[in-house]
Amino acid sequence: MLVGCEYSGRVREAIRARGHDAWSCDLLPAEDHSPHHLQADVREALNDGWDLMIAHPPCTRLCNSGVRWLHERNLWAELDEAAEFFETLWNAPIPKIAIENPIPHKYAVERIGRYTFTTQPYEHGDPYTKRTAFWLKNLPPLVPSNPVAGREPAVHRASPGPDRWRERSRTYPGLAAAMAAQWT
Repeated sequence: MLVGCEYSGRVREAIRARGHDAWSCDLLPAEDHSPHHLQADVREALNDGWDLMIAHPPCTRLCNSGVRWLHERNLWAELDEAAEFFETLWNAPIPKIAIENPIPHKYAVERIGRYTFTTQPYEHGDPYTKRTAFWLKNLPPLVPSNPVAGREPAVHRASPGPDRWRERSRTYPGLAAAMAAQWT
């Protein structure tokens, strides 16, 4: 099983904890120094006979939170590159595919299509809000696995700085566990 565009290892390790052979792949080294990480462009690994891929492509140009910069900074070419990368993942020769991203803006939806479903971390045991969209191929939508009452928008409160993107991009542990339990 391939976890594309993941350097943290959270999803990979949740899958491995269930006894499956899972590998992460990212341009960055594995944050947890795992030997089950390919430091490479994920496109180089797509034809290696995987049964399942869960991918987390960069969302900077696809997500709702950055839509205003498309006009203000003329970033349309970067949007098209991001959509092309997304499509490459979606069209990979892998039978089961889940692609995760924040809620996309309308220009992204025009290019990559509408997501299959959304979920929240608090539906899977993590007391946070961060509505997450998934595009699915041959997989069912996740069912809430461990709803919690306390909810805090931790992502929006992340301190500004050079590592803010790192904190915002991490998959919450409960959501990683739900993916591993329901899709493997």
